[in-house]
Amino acid sequence: MTNHDEAAAVRPLTLAWVSRHLDFGERIVRTEALHGGITAEMRRLTIGTRDGGTRDVVLRSFVDPFYVRHAEEGLYREAGALTLLTGTGVPAPGLVAVDPTAEHCEYPSLLMTHLAGRTVLGDEGLETRVPLLASRLVAIHALRPAERPRKYVALTTADTVVVPKGADAAVWAAAIDVIRKPAPPYEGRFLHRDFQPGNVLFDVPPSEPAGARITGVVDWAAASWGPADLDVAHCSTNLALLHGPAWGLRFPEAYEEAGGVLAATASGRLYWLVRDALACSEEVQLVSQPWREAGRAELTTRTVEERLDAYVTALMDALG
Repeated sequence: MTNHDEAAAVRPLTLAWVSRHLDFGERIVRTEALHGGITAEMRRLTIGTRDGGTRDVVLRSFVDPFYVRHAEEGLYREAGALTLLTGTGVPAPGLVAVDPTAEHCEYPSLLMTHLAGRTVLGDEGLETRVPLLASRLVAIHALRPAERPRKYVALTTADTVVVPKGADAAVWAAAIDVIRKPAPPYEGRFLHRDFQPGNVLFDVPPSEPAGARITGVVDWAAASWGPADLDVAHCSTNLALLHGPAWGLRFPEAYEEAGGVLAATASGRLYWLVRDALACSEEVQLVSQPWREAGRAELTTRTVEERLDAYVTALMDALG
C-alpha cells in the first residue's frame, strides 16, 4: 500500500477494520488525505479488485478530542441518513460500515462509497452553480422519510454572537434582537443542515463552465428535521462569505425559483437568515481556514469578517 502523503496513513486497527468490509480478494492499494473538512479526518482509499481494477471508498475518522465527544451521535445520524437516502435519487454516498464508538478502530469512524466530482469554491461559473445548488436543495427538502431525524439544533444564541471589529454596533444590536424572539412557526422538512458549496460535488467541463452538474452531496452528520429556511440560510451565509453579500441575498430567490417554499413573511425569513449569519460570527476563523487551504488564499479571517458584517447589514437593510 502506498500513501499519497504522510497524513494519509491509516492507523493499524482502522486499517484492519476497513479490510474486513472489503470484498473477497480486495485490498487497499493507496490512500490519500482529503482536505477541506473541519470536524474529521477524511481519506480516500483506493481498493484493488480481484479483476485487476480499482474502486474508491472514503473513510471519515473523528480524531480531535472535542469532536470525538460528539462523534457517536453524529455517526449514527449520518449512517441513518445515508441509509435513508439510498434509492431516493439524491446523490449521496452509500454506507459501507460504521464504528461510532471506536469499538474496532482507533477513533470513531465511518466508511462510505466515493462519489465522482469535486468541490468548486471559485467565483467563475457561480451564476450557473447557484441555481443548481438551489434545485438540489429543493429535492432534498421534498424527501419524506418514514422515520424523521431529530429536530434541528440552533447553533447560536443572542448572548454568544461575536460582533466583528469595526462593525456598526447599532446594526448588529438590531440583528441580535431579531433572534431574541421565539422562532417563527414552520412546516418541517428533511434538512441536510450543512448544505453549502464545500459539501457539494460538481463535474465542471474545463471548456464549458456553464455545463456544470452536481454529482454528489456529502457530510450528512447533521441531518435533521426543521424549516427549509434554515438550510437556505446556511447556504446563503456561505455564499455571502465566499463570493460576496449579493450572492447570499440571491440564494433564497434561486431556491424559490426552483420551486422551494420559504417563510411567508419577511420577518420570518429574516429570523432564519440572521440566525445563521450570526452563528457564523462565532467561528469565522474555523470556516475560513479550509477555504484558504482549498485555494482561496485571499479569504483571510479579517476578509471573511468584513464580508459577514456587510452581509448582516444587507439583510437588515433588505428585510429588517
